[in-house]
Amino acid sequence: MNVLPLALIVLGGCFLVCSTIWLVVPAIHGLPWVPTHEARIRRALQLADLQPGETLYDLGSGDGRVLLLAAREFGAQAIGVEIGPMQCLVSWARAWLSGSWGRVRTRCGNFYKADFRDADVVFVYLTSGQTTRLCPLLEAQLRPGTRVVSIAADIPNWQPVFIDRALLIFVYTMRPPSTG
Repeated sequence: MNVLPLALIVLGGCFLVCSTIWLVVPAIHGLPWVPTHEARIRRALQLADLQPGETLYDLGSGDGRVLLLAAREFGAQAIGVEIGPMQCLVSWARAWLSGSWGRVRTRCGNFYKADFRDADVVFVYLTSGQTTRLCPLLEAQLRPGTRVVSIAADIPNWQPVFIDRALLIFVYTMRPPSTG
């Protein structure tokens, strides 16, 4: 009896089940992965005035498209924080295949527990509820002058320095802590 065909079927089934589970798990922790169009990303990074050599963090970086564009077109060091293991793998592969491996990194983990104190620009594409939850972390970690660019959701109680109403892009600049 030839067990190779049976083994291939079992292995294929295991792969299908595991990949389905890995894609669903991130949805339990937050929103499912929804990519942004490259033109919208480019405009957001232009509005944030991302400069060569600066460090950009993309919180919830998905497949790494923001990271690649930031590195390729703006000359930034780009770091993504993504909870989805499959998205992390895709992001790593895209960085490696694009030749941007030295300027693009993806950390697989929860961005609510991440350290991004060295950021010059933070990019987020979240819901208003998620930005509200993220505010204390941003305020605790980001130094004055750091820019935060948000796609689709404003950050409650923060005053944007620029809004692109057509593309729904909000840009903020961290201010020094108020005294008194």
